[in-house]
Formats: sequence, C-alpha cells, structure tokens
Amino acid sequence: MKYFNTAGPVNCEEHYCLPPLERFDLEEVIRLIDQKKYFVLHAPRQTGKTSCLLALMELLNKQGNVRCLYANFEKGQSARNDVCRGIRSAIGEIASRARDFLADRFPVEHIKEILDLWGEDSALNELLSQWCQNSEKPLVLLIDEIDSLIGDTLISVLRQIRAGYDRKPASFPQSIILCGIRDVRDYRIHSEKEKSIITGGSAFNIKAKSLRLGNFNQQETAALLKEHEKETGQSFEADAESLIWEYCRGQPWLVNALAYEVCFEIEAGRDRKTPITAEMIRQAKENLILRRETHLDQLADKLKESEIRSLIQPLLTGTAEPGAIEEDDLQYAVDLGLVRRKPQITISNAIYREIIPRMLTETTQDALPFQPQWYIRDNGLLDMEKLLSAFQDFFREYSEHWVERFDYKEAGPQLLLQAFLQRIVNSGGRIDREYGLGRKRTDLLVFWKHRAGVQKVVIELKILWKSLDATVAEGLEQTADYMDRCGADEGHLVIFDRRPGRKWGDKIFRKEGEFGGKGILIWGM
Repeated sequence: MKYFNTAGPVNCEEHYCLPPLERFDLEEVIRLIDQKKYFVLHAPRQTGKTSCLLALMELLNKQGNVRCLYANFEKGQSARNDVCRGIRSAIGEIASRARDFLADRFPVEHIKEILDLWGEDSALNELLSQWCQNSEKPLVLLIDEIDSLIGDTLISVLRQIRAGYDRKPASFPQSIILCGIRDVRDYRIHSEKEKSIITGGSAFNIKAKSLRLGNFNQQETAALLKEHEKETGQSFEADAESLIWEYCRGQPWLVNALAYEVCFEIEAGRDRKTPITAEMIRQAKENLILRRETHLDQLADKLKESEIRSLIQPLLTGTAEPGAIEEDDLQYAVDLGLVRRKPQITISNAIYREIIPRMLTETTQDALPFQPQWYIRDNGLLDMEKLLSAFQDFFREYSEHWVERFDYKEAGPQLLLQAFLQRIVNSGGRIDREYGLGRKRTDLLVFWKHRAGVQKVVIELKILWKSLDATVAEGLEQTADYMDRCGADEGHLVIFDRRPGRKWGDKIFRKEGEFGGKGILIWGM
C-alpha cells in the first residue's frame, strides 16, 4: 500500500505524490538547459527539491541528448572553511554518483591524479573539464544542497564552477543547476582567507535565472489527498480537507505529515471505512506538535537566530510596521518558508503560527506552578475569569523574573500569558492565534471541551501605546469583532502597560466593558 511520504525524496511507486516534474515549469527548465545556461532552483526545506531534481535527471537521460548527473554536496558542510576537505567531498560525491547513476568510472579513476597535480583550489574545475572532454555527450550537472557548504569551501566551489563557464559545453558542463534553500544572490559568505563577507552574486555572477519551487496550491493539496481515496476508498470529508489547507497552506511536508498521522497513526483513521473528519485532523495536528517532529524541531532551532528573532518578535507583538523590517532578514525568513509576503507579511501557515509561541515557551509551560483542575467549574466549563485573575497576580509578582528568561523579551508578556494558558488548556482544549505586523494586538481563541459541547473564549492582548482610554476603546471594538467572527460568547481584553516608571498599582486593574451589546472584561497588567 502506498503512503504519505515525510522522509527523503518521493518515489511515486511507493508514495502518494504529485508528479515531481509538474511541480515547476518544466518547459522553462528544458529551455534554459538547451540554451546552455547556469541557473538556480531554490525552495524551503522539505518542499520537494530533491524529488524534482532526481526526476529531471531521469527524464534528461531518457531523452538522450545530454548526460545528466545529480549530486548532493551536503556532506561537505562539516568541512566548513577547510577547503581541502570540502572540495574532496564535492568531487568524491560527483565520482560516486557518476559511477552509480551513469555507469561512468572516469571521475573515480582520475580523482587522485587530479588532486595530486592540480590541488584542491582547482580540482573540481579540472575534474569537470577532463570529464566533459572525455564524454560523448554534453554534461548537465544538478548540484543539490549547495548552500549547506560554508565559508571558503562554498566560495571555492562557486568560483571553480565560474572559472570553467567559458569552456562549456566541450570542456565543461553545458548547464549547471544550483539547488538550495536560498537564491545564490542572497548568500552572505564569511571568508576566513579574505577576512570579509562575500555575496553569492559576486562569487557566481554567471547565473542566468532563479527559479523557486513553491508550495502546493489548494487544488494540488486536494489532489494529493485524493490519491489516498483512490488507493483505499477512504475519503476526507470536505471540512477536513479545508482544515488541512488552513493548517498547512500547501507546505508539502506539513500536508504529508498531517495526512500520514491521521490515516496511518490515529486509530480511528486506520479504519478505512471511516471517513477522515475535521476533528481527526485537529488531533493529528496536535500530535505532530507535541512530538516535535524533525521538520518542526528545525523550525525551533531557527527561532534562535538573530535574523529570525528580529522579524518574529515584532510579528508576535504586532508593534512594528512592515517598513521597519530589514529586507535581508525578511528574505531569509521567506526562503526558509517561515513567512510569506503576500497579501501582507505573516507567518506562512496556521501550524507554524501556533507552534512558534509554544516552542518559545515550552520550558516555561512545564515550570509554571499551576494545575488545570484549579480552573474547571463543576459543570466542566473553564473558569476564565478565575484563570486570568490568577495570572494577573502571578504577573505582578514574578513577570520581571520570567520575562528575562525569554530570548524574545519584547514579546515576553504575551508569551508568558500564552504559556500560562497553554499549560491549562492542554488537558482538554486548544488555542488558535492571530498575530502579525502592524496589528498592535494578538488575538487568542480558546476552545474548551466540556460535557455540553465546546466553550469558546476570546482573549485580546494589547500593549498600551496611546492613552489608556483610547487603548481600551480600540481594544473593546476589536475584541467584540473577533467574538462575532468566532462565535464566542465570552471575551477578555488584556492590556500590558510597559511604559517605564509605572507603578504596579497603576497598571493592575480589572473592570467591565461593553461594545455592541457584548460584555467584555478588561484586565490591566
């Protein structure tokens, strides 16, 4: 039986898949190769780059006009600035793949003499040159994970390729595709030898074009799920399919991971007579987050980087306008697949949007001295007023100590409250989050299961920027509007006063408010 793939390249004989060569503009790629161009294909991790390159290699070799070889340079990452090790790794990868995929032993048999005669600063260039001269057909080289190389090793690879460009196709590859997360122009290469930062554009100024492999669109996501129904007869209900799109926005790994979890791991989903429901998708999503799958764990690691922090922190607080973001930091986050630009700068999908604050506060959640049962009424409803009152007391006494623990200190108050809520609702609910640049607020929607159904509570978080009266008036309108959109009967407005020199007695308050006939409790922190 086929299954949804979450590890390594797609094999359409074993996995549900969209045909890899339909993931990009194949006609354009072939045209660039025919025109003997060197170009870039880039996309976020686990988007399908390797699957596409392997399929392209197979197609070109079947057509027979050129000889095409795929090579993965990731092994050279550990060499870092050691050019000798890095280049040896690169040419070793080419030789090994040529032997296995093309049944061509020329690179293997000539590596040693080329290294001895030419040295690592020219060995890659010379190997490709001699190999092309001894090949009956022009060579096309597909280099994957090029940007996993570091510093002087990456500079050497790019410049050795550039140095042979004028000799193509008789004495150098007719076409080379560089594939990685980032476009080569965005590389910022720290060179120990040259004691400077070199941009990728200057090290590889022969690039003709940059192509980007995108996420699945909504139709493609539905088509992938349909493959499972064709194979097993088990369908995805319409609201379950819509929820997968909402959660993933077509990110290929997330779509496959969520579908695999619900169809092959969750007990109810393994019954092929049972349709996949939205509630099953919600459970699958929670399972992925709690397990911290590798893809999501890599995301957590990126949150520690200063470039990512400078973008995510204002997104979490909503306190910066789009123009305040550094272009390089934004492009880096886009290349990682963490954010998208259109229609506005925002986190790429709902799963990332949820997991970012949870990952940033994971240890805080575990350490907080509060138990869910303290805030559950006899009828099973969550006592949100009691919960927020307890948090208010806690925040007054301990917030400075706890916020200092966060790398994202500017977003510390919002993160601390979300950690507090997450600890409580983990026992029987979930939190949906909305935040972004320029919103000047964070919207939380708490879902809590109880005997009579599902309780929905809106919590609006705001930083006090204007006068208190203006902030309350704006916040009440926003909270009421969010309650309307979500169908929530209970709403709370939390205002964090971070102005220096303010006494706690002036910041802490609780009062009742109203907008549009909706009663809303207002909490000052």
